[in-house]
Amino acid sequence: MIAWQPAGEPSIPARQQPALALEYGRSRDANDADLLRDTGLVAGLDADGLVAPAQYLQQLSNTLHTLDSPDTSFMLGQLLLPGHDGAASHALVQAPNLRALLQTLCRFHARLTPLLRPRFETWGDVALLYWVDAYGAPGIRPALVEMHMTAVVALCRWLGGERLPWRFCFNRGAPRHVEQHHVHLGTELRFGCQLDAMLLPAGWLDRPWPRASEMAARLALQSAEQEQSRAPGVLAALYDYLLENVRMAPTLERTAADFGVSPATFKRQLLRHHTHFQGELDGVRTHVALWLFQVERADNEQVARYLGFHDAANFRRSFKRWTGLTPGPIRAALDGELGWFTGALEPGI
Repeated sequence: MIAWQPAGEPSIPARQQPALALEYGRSRDANDADLLRDTGLVAGLDADGLVAPAQYLQQLSNTLHTLDSPDTSFMLGQLLLPGHDGAASHALVQAPNLRALLQTLCRFHARLTPLLRPRFETWGDVALLYWVDAYGAPGIRPALVEMHMTAVVALCRWLGGERLPWRFCFNRGAPRHVEQHHVHLGTELRFGCQLDAMLLPAGWLDRPWPRASEMAARLALQSAEQEQSRAPGVLAALYDYLLENVRMAPTLERTAADFGVSPATFKRQLLRHHTHFQGELDGVRTHVALWLFQVERADNEQVARYLGFHDAANFRRSFKRWTGLTPGPIRAALDGELGWFTGALEPGI
């Protein structure tokens, strides 16, 4: 049975990310009553208690609204990693290089970044880290993405001793002002993409970091693995499940059974997380199609067969429903994105 966590079940230690967000709000002269409105949390936060993801999301929404500053999401990101989650956080700090750090982040994402699930992929000269929802937060999704991207950029700069040449894609329109993006992320930004992603020349993945110690990294990982695991958010678990089974045309009924609930219960759970099964499946299919277009250089017929469509025309209609565009413009845009990215590869990288 698939392990998963609903947004309403307490699972995040109050003394960790919620406490840091509260302290940041206080440092900007915000009142606890405003920061914790409608969360059900008390002003002091129970140091030994747990906070539900839904409560933490509401707290972050309150913080963004109360402070009403374009730098809030980025400043919260500066506080996010490596975090204070025991061995998992220690394993991040002890990572000997970028590849190990990203693998550790993805492996323990339910502890380190419970609200968004990072996924790490490589192909050719490109490394990709992209973010998917764990619990659903449509109202503050852009801010969550900014927060988590900033956290990774800041941690890598601290551990590596230099700013890495990240490039960023956003599944949203361009904001009116991008000054804070430039300050915290850099100037290599693309908006209107089909996913929220960070790209990097793959040659940076295995460069040893100044304080790297293979033994310390190995011991830290062993300690993290021995700690009690935390189930991922329902949407993060569903994304992983659908991605693994996308070629077998997963159904709501089969998926619900594998998640240990009835179809009606699973449907209600997804509605509580601001989504539905078909929408999540279409999102995964979109990402798989993009991957096949970009990495495998597949055509419409090949992608249609991979995803189980009867013919390319049916796939083309579905793809337009998913993205608002037909595959042709998307493939051209992907070629442009890769050109934009590979044009910045440094000699020898």
